[in-house]
This record gives sequence, C-alpha cells and structure tokens, in this order.
Amino acid sequence: MIVVEPANPLDDQPAALLAEAQALQAAIYPPENNHALPTEALAAPDIRFFAAREGDRVLGVGALALRNGYGEVKAMFTSDAARGKGVAAALLRMIEDTARDEGLPHLYLETGDELEAAVRLYDRFGFARCGPFGDYVEDGSSVFMTKDLI
Repeated sequence: MIVVEPANPLDDQPAALLAEAQALQAAIYPPENNHALPTEALAAPDIRFFAAREGDRVLGVGALALRNGYGEVKAMFTSDAARGKGVAAALLRMIEDTARDEGLPHLYLETGDELEAAVRLYDRFGFARCGPFGDYVEDGSSVFMTKDLI
C-alpha cells in the first residue's frame, strides 16, 4: 500500500530521489532552464514536503510551496521502479488537499516540455496551460499550468 506523508527532504531516501530528479533535469535542460529548488530549500518553513512510500521504501516525493495567494507544485519525482503504481497521483492528491487546507485558491506549476509523463499527469488532474507566473519567464522549454481549487 502506498502511504503519502509529510517528510524531511534532507533524509537519505528523499534526498537521493531529489538528486536523481536534479540529475535527470540537468541531462535534459541547460542550467538557465532548470527551476528545481535546491534540496535544502525544500526544508524551508513555506514548503510542505511529502514522500510516498511502500513499507519503509520511499518511491516518490513532491512538495507544495506556499506563495502569496497561491500554491506551487514543486519537486515532483517518482523512482523508475515505482512508475505506473499511482505514486505520482497519490502525491499530487496530497499536495492538492494540503493546498485546500491552507486556504489557497489556486495551484500553479512549471514543468519541462520534454517531461511528457508529467504533463499528462497534470492534464489528468485538471491542470490547464497558462503563461508564466511568479518570477518565471518564458524560456522556450517550460510548460506552465494552473488549477483552481475553489
């Protein structure tokens, strides 16, 4: 059974998954097009970080960044071994539920145009494409999406 719960991004298993995600992004995109938060930043007070586990093995991670008037989905990543098990969907449900509990009316996210599985997941969850938000600018490889929560 997949369990999603608050976690510390600096713990060994979540940190290893985050490093894997960052390595994948670095292999696909130049540094100026990588918008991942550093692992240490995911432990900040304005971040709600989650791990999905099966038993004692962490299979995926995701985070909600609390922004002024909205939430941002950050650090979504699932291990290769866990793909197809519903881990990313379980994480995204937790992020959405937490955003609602925090009283946030909207969720936004930025992902890469080469990350087709991620874009399909967000489409299935009702996210719609939008323009850049927050401090983001159009860079030719970012896909920006939003979802109203109320």
